[in-house]
Amino acid sequence: MEKKVKHQKTHRNDTVYSRIFDVFNVFFLIFCAAVTIVPLIYVVACSFATEQEILERGFFLIPHSVQFESYKYIFSSDTLPRAFLNTVGITIVGTLVSMVLTVTLAYSLSKKYLPGRRGILTLLSFTLVFSGGMIPTFLVVKGLGLIDSYLALILPGAVSTWNLIVIKNFFEGLPMELEEAAKIDGAHDLTILGRIMMPLSKPALATFSLFYAVGYWNNYTSALLYINDSDKWPLQIMLRQIIMLANGAIDGSEFDELATRPPEESVQMAVIVFGTLPILILYPFLQKYFTKGVIVGAVKG
Repeated sequence: MEKKVKHQKTHRNDTVYSRIFDVFNVFFLIFCAAVTIVPLIYVVACSFATEQEILERGFFLIPHSVQFESYKYIFSSDTLPRAFLNTVGITIVGTLVSMVLTVTLAYSLSKKYLPGRRGILTLLSFTLVFSGGMIPTFLVVKGLGLIDSYLALILPGAVSTWNLIVIKNFFEGLPMELEEAAKIDGAHDLTILGRIMMPLSKPALATFSLFYAVGYWNNYTSALLYINDSDKWPLQIMLRQIIMLANGAIDGSEFDELATRPPEESVQMAVIVFGTLPILILYPFLQKYFTKGVIVGAVKG
């Protein structure tokens, strides 16, 4: 009887502690969400607010009066839309190239009978710690004649070693019996990869496709180093030019389309919204694959 009473008290204590932890966890997650979401709401609110309201109120989440002048200014010329299309093209092509190279290499390295597999993995792992650096990479790109070429924004970072290793581990976790049965039926390696392995790897492929897409979308340094033609500038470089023009760091004479009116604070915020919105729209559709795609590939190996 005493043991039963003690067990009930222990269970009650565990329940109380569990509820306290749940409450603390909820408030902590709400705080983290607020820290993430509030700045984004502020940027959106400023993009619709007047310049006077931004200067007077300082911080707000809902503007007193809504104006669309900032967005009209963005689309008043083809400068930003052209940069946006450049970024979309670079992101789509770059993501496709990266995924093709990463998936084919990861599938090959997932086979333990591959000659030189251990040496290749060692070399790939070495790049996680050491890289060539900015200057050697620039010399290689220049030597290949890729300056002012979109390929300069894609090829140097086409394969992420970390993504490659995780996808390789994902392939290694798939049942080998499926591949053996396909080989008995006469299927070759590319058929097995395309019709069996890839459909089973949708969570991992969707997750890392988004990782690559975000990387290409936010790519700033490569474009700054390798692209001199303003017609080929991606959106991030154009955003930099607008901010520099607003701060007086450049005279604006080189950017006739942007120099018609000095960009104000609301215009800068509108450009940030304009550049961030596509990724925010894409993210919810692939979010459900994140946990399964990353954890399943990372657990093994």
